[in-house]
Amino acid sequence: MKKHIENKTYHVEILPPKQDTEKLETDLENFSVKFNRVMESGYCACLTDNAMGNLAFQGTEMIEELGLEPRKDLVMIHLNTFHTKGDLDRILDSCRTLKIRQLLVISGDGSDRLPKLSPADVGATDTEAVTSVELLRYIGREYPGDFELGVAFNPYEPEEHEFAKMERKLAAGAVFIITQPVIERHEVVDRLLAKYPGIPVIVEAWMSKKIDLLSEAVGYEIKTATDPFDPIATLKILHKNYLGCGVYLSLLGFKTQYDLIKDTWQ
Repeated sequence: MKKHIENKTYHVEILPPKQDTEKLETDLENFSVKFNRVMESGYCACLTDNAMGNLAFQGTEMIEELGLEPRKDLVMIHLNTFHTKGDLDRILDSCRTLKIRQLLVISGDGSDRLPKLSPADVGATDTEAVTSVELLRYIGREYPGDFELGVAFNPYEPEEHEFAKMERKLAAGAVFIITQPVIERHEVVDRLLAKYPGIPVIVEAWMSKKIDLLSEAVGYEIKTATDPFDPIATLKILHKNYLGCGVYLSLLGFKTQYDLIKDTWQ
């Protein structure tokens, strides 16, 4: 991950198609085009796992079925706790076969349609529910040395609670951190960087013009410097304020924004 930051490698979020899509062939083609474009650019493709609790195809499943070619160290798989034990191991085995080393391990968003790992599935005896911490421990124990494990950090949660969780995540094997989206310098992110100077941090940039969606996600109104919200201008601000961090691009518009991002990281 440190090499990504040194090489100014963007992390580009790509959502696999939902399983109930009514336009599967189109969605598969769009996924393939996006994935290949990210690979050709030398960026890192970040494939989500049932984003927002919506049942979707798995990232490794897409790569295998579509015959895509993941470049070395340029694919990151999101992995959450809403799986059966069998599916969890299949995903991890596929990642190992495809030589995908980077995983973002998160608790995830659940729904009635999704199964949930039990403590017994991951060998946890001191908890009633599986979180990213238990999942990190399981992967580290069952797949030692196979993966580079990252975790999320939410600067909008109560600080002490979030930093306490981060301590547990790092103790469980996390070696890099990706923040929730920020649109300017954030004092809690600054505190994170000061507290863990040796841990690579990736700052998430909100690339959708629909800033109200971010406000809904964090629970209060996000004030912006421009109206309407300008994601590219915000991206430049983040580069200026977080020179030592990587950047994760969420909800990036491939048709309207992709060619513009190359000029923002100088």
